[in-house]
Amino acid sequence: MASRAYSVEDRVAHLLSQMTVEEKIAQLWGVWVTDLIDTKRDFVPEKAQRQMANGIGQISRVGAASLLHPPQSAELANHIQRFLVEQTRLGIPAMLHEESCAGYLARGATTFPQALGLAATWQPELLQKMTDAIRQQMRAVGAHHALAPVLDVARDARWGRMEETFGEDPFLISAMGVAYIKGLQGDDLRHGIAATAKHFLGYGWSEGGMNWAPAHIPERELREIFLTPFIAAIREGNIRTFMNAYQELDGVPCGSSHELMVGLLRKELGFNGVVASDYFTINMLVEYHHVAADKQAAARMALEAGIDIELPAADCYGEPLLQALRSGSIGIDLVDASVKRILTLKHDLGLFDQPYVDHEGVLEVYNQPEHIALTRELAQKSLVLLKNDPNLLPLSRTLGSIAVIGPSADSVRLLQGDYHYPSHLEGIFDPDVSSDAPNPLQFVSTIDWTEHLPPTVTILNGIRSKVSPDTQIHYAKGCDILSEDTSGFAEAVAIARQSDVAIIVVGDKSGLSRGATSGESVDRATLGLPGVQQALIEAIHGTGTPVVVVLTIGRALTLPWLADHSPSLLVAWLPAQQGGAAVADALFGDVNPAGRLPVSFPRDIGQLPVYYNHKSSGGRTHWQGDYVEMSTKPLFAFGHGLSYTTFEYSDLQITPSVTTTQELVTVRVTVRNSGKRAGEEVVQLYVNDPIASVTRPVKALKGFKRISLQPAEQKTITFALDTRHLAFYDRQMNYVVEPGLINVLVGSSSADIRLSGTFDIVGETTNVEAVFSTPVSL
Repeated sequence: MASRAYSVEDRVAHLLSQMTVEEKIAQLWGVWVTDLIDTKRDFVPEKAQRQMANGIGQISRVGAASLLHPPQSAELANHIQRFLVEQTRLGIPAMLHEESCAGYLARGATTFPQALGLAATWQPELLQKMTDAIRQQMRAVGAHHALAPVLDVARDARWGRMEETFGEDPFLISAMGVAYIKGLQGDDLRHGIAATAKHFLGYGWSEGGMNWAPAHIPERELREIFLTPFIAAIREGNIRTFMNAYQELDGVPCGSSHELMVGLLRKELGFNGVVASDYFTINMLVEYHHVAADKQAAARMALEAGIDIELPAADCYGEPLLQALRSGSIGIDLVDASVKRILTLKHDLGLFDQPYVDHEGVLEVYNQPEHIALTRELAQKSLVLLKNDPNLLPLSRTLGSIAVIGPSADSVRLLQGDYHYPSHLEGIFDPDVSSDAPNPLQFVSTIDWTEHLPPTVTILNGIRSKVSPDTQIHYAKGCDILSEDTSGFAEAVAIARQSDVAIIVVGDKSGLSRGATSGESVDRATLGLPGVQQALIEAIHGTGTPVVVVLTIGRALTLPWLADHSPSLLVAWLPAQQGGAAVADALFGDVNPAGRLPVSFPRDIGQLPVYYNHKSSGGRTHWQGDYVEMSTKPLFAFGHGLSYTTFEYSDLQITPSVTTTQELVTVRVTVRNSGKRAGEEVVQLYVNDPIASVTRPVKALKGFKRISLQPAEQKTITFALDTRHLAFYDRQMNYVVEPGLINVLVGSSSADIRLSGTFDIVGETTNVEAVFSTPVSL
């Protein structure tokens, strides 16, 4: 069939009409790349014949699981596609999927700060530049499908996957998520990567903060908070794939929920793309959730719920599905619907026209100076200065001596998140993990993961590069992340005593393996610094030497002692390969930190959940107000972050003062740098509906803008606030804007409101469509 003579729909229908049942269901699953190669990582046609004689839908993790360098990974991808095109009856190429939460998760790719750090930049346009770089690197090696971004709303820091999210606020998550999708998919999907919105729905709000545990979310809250970023991904991001959540909602596992995955996602929201199962989802209906008697029943449930493709490899959609089709317990129409969506996406990705890549030219898009500069800029802009009293930072380059202390100070590995390469793979191939854990790297007997780490600047080396030749740098590790061993304290205390300042670098070890303190399935019952790290800080504090604490963390922590005793506290998150350089840039004033918290930091684990956009009856205990032991307020609020300079807000203007239910309201505010250093401020716009037919949040973020100002410079920021941002689900579950007074709150954080005003909405209650962004101009 000539491609110019027929539409994609016609071509897909024609191809489907030629397919046998076996060829159809082969499009509904993936195969691990490790099942196609030998111990030398060479492609084995005989293995391919066993795995893909009828074609295949996807190849799982060619770059990541093969451990190959980019040119060899691209060459392997070409071998796989050539087999499919030339050695199968219909010649249908495969989609190759990879992970890309914080950079393409594969050897040799650029690593960017973990997602929670990216959210702390409050700068979506930079995120789009990042995913444009990821798109180039993935396409160069033959990948087409990325299992990102994570759009879950994370309100409970006990949950280990908080680090993969954009935080606790649906508006911020929507803005960052849409930017992520646009950069990754590009302007033309034939040169782009299909992004995946995950995990649908409510995954980040589980019992006890435990992974895969049930989520108890009322429908109104589910729609207004947790659904919002996913709607934005469809309507503003034009996202091409979705992934189900693992957990159940009200007794129904998401991966088997026709009401959720078809009724809501496909019919109500209009999503017509591909839904990929999260790894092992379908078999979990049998072995984990116990709602299916066997794999055939699980396959039927998943297909009826619109799950198009089973990842990472054939299980329920393999022989069990084939037997169910033969017996008539599953109708072929369900399979045909999924195959059509998969083939359509393959066409849109340009796979039928060009399944191969130029493996010899791959390195042209790897380790490019502009990508290294971008990851450094993102790390710089993610830094959140929690505390700086009495203005200890920035440090002088000419200090006589500096003590650099802590397990994360001179570690490349501890700057990585759970979806960075290779920290992610430590958990897949780890002899300490239970034998039933998925392990595509079984052919590898031993791996020295240090050889796979990207070129990285540690914080110690970043500091060394900044100071004068006359400054003495003393280093002591002090302790490990989780160990209870305090034998290194004495050396750390000794070097602190002989130094002008002590920089203590502590935090998490992120990953999937045992020994990690943050990451997927690494959930915590306490949220203090792991191990004896706080005791190390207290010992250094006891020397009387001024202390700067740098936190390399993957989630919000409880830090009340540090808030009271540490003069300076800087959150670096999990900043990746240029993290050490970025931290040093901030410590010595080359960069003025201006990141803002995308999550609230609790005072104690007993406060959880703590988030800024609670209802008026929440966030306090009635009638006393506070807990017996402490305040109900967070230790550090959502949106908080300090600077080396100060900013003044003035001249709030809200026009018109009276509007209707479907108009724009202009909110203008002037911000002036009132300090002596250049700096950046994140101007935040919140709204509050004080009287409504159902309870509303005390405040909700509806606009933000990061601006740069020289000393004495001022700028006027204009927000175009759509009144539809005030919409909610009323008592009849209609999405409406109601008339009434609206409070407008502008400030530097959710707890630091500098200016406030009001406007009135008049007219009748109106049904509206949701909006997801507030245009901003300077």
